[in-house]
Amino acid sequence: MTIRVLVVDDSALMRKIISDILNSDPDIEVIDTARNGQMAVEKVERLRPDVVTLDHEMPVLEGLGALGYIMSECPTPVIMLTAADERGAELTLNAFEYGALDFIQKPSGTISRDIELIAEEIRAKVKAAAKAQLKNLHFMEEHVKSSEKGKIHAENTLPISNTSKATPRRIMTKKILAIGTSTGGPRALEKVIPKLPRDLKAAVLVVQHMPAGFTASLAQRLKVQSELEVREAKDGDLIREGVVLIAPGDYHMEVVQKMIDGKTVEVIALNKEPRELGVRPCVNVLFRTLAPIYGSNILSVIMTGMGMDGAEGVERIKNAGGKAIAEDERSCVVYGMPKAIVDRGLADRVVPLEMIATAIQQLI
Repeated sequence: MTIRVLVVDDSALMRKIISDILNSDPDIEVIDTARNGQMAVEKVERLRPDVVTLDHEMPVLEGLGALGYIMSECPTPVIMLTAADERGAELTLNAFEYGALDFIQKPSGTISRDIELIAEEIRAKVKAAAKAQLKNLHFMEEHVKSSEKGKIHAENTLPISNTSKATPRRIMTKKILAIGTSTGGPRALEKVIPKLPRDLKAAVLVVQHMPAGFTASLAQRLKVQSELEVREAKDGDLIREGVVLIAPGDYHMEVVQKMIDGKTVEVIALNKEPRELGVRPCVNVLFRTLAPIYGSNILSVIMTGMGMDGAEGVERIKNAGGKAIAEDERSCVVYGMPKAIVDRGLADRVVPLEMIATAIQQLI
């Protein structure tokens, strides 16, 4: 069945280019376009498209206003288009609160003549959106817990030295909670990370498929809701119990062992090696580096997202003695990444989103 799309952008050029990109796929048809939010709302009500691509900044009624009306009055999978800047990151996370399914980052600002560079991403996300379960959208909540958050100590990042002549002493192996997610992930993380207790006996590493400039805002929003320390990972960060590190957008995140003052410790290593499965950061990249270091002390969690990133990494973790949780199809916005885990028989538990935090604590 052909996917019927409404393209909304205040730029005639962008409407034309995006429409051409989508219409080049035989499974997608752009049924109409709109140049502002008010027109978008009217056309969604009248045409009932399968998917809407919606620009943020428009006259008459901007993107968030249109999104809020669409999701409350005529729920439809909406993919936001946003510019690559700090304001765009904040607007995008606000859009998740309003019910946006996913977002696409314009490569060179509001008018991106080079948007053809991400044509495949646009088509893939529209196809995934058409299959999304809107009933499983969990709007992100913006609230601050009154409990004091743990402070980031200076020792979280230390200079690395391999010149120590002391006999190496291995620091006690910590347990690792490794989470991978994509489409629908920001909302899913908001339902898991804040439910983890302050005394969680594990370090937490998260890969959420996002481009550069977005993960810092996501980390900050999760931090104000959580008892754990949550922040965007930096090169050289020590892996610490009770600290949640989120892979920065457009960087692969690995864990490597280094010598510091005669002790072997694990630290974050970031790189811009080629994308894997079309994404950077990639869940598989992180999981592959964890398996030989932590082995049976790893608990991996794969939540909502399109594609199959994480499957190979979870398999390596399982072969090393670790465990895996997959989000149940009934709660997924897009049942792609968890499905790959379940289909391979890798999941120790398959649980709905609202039970993942509990399952994590039980297995940890």
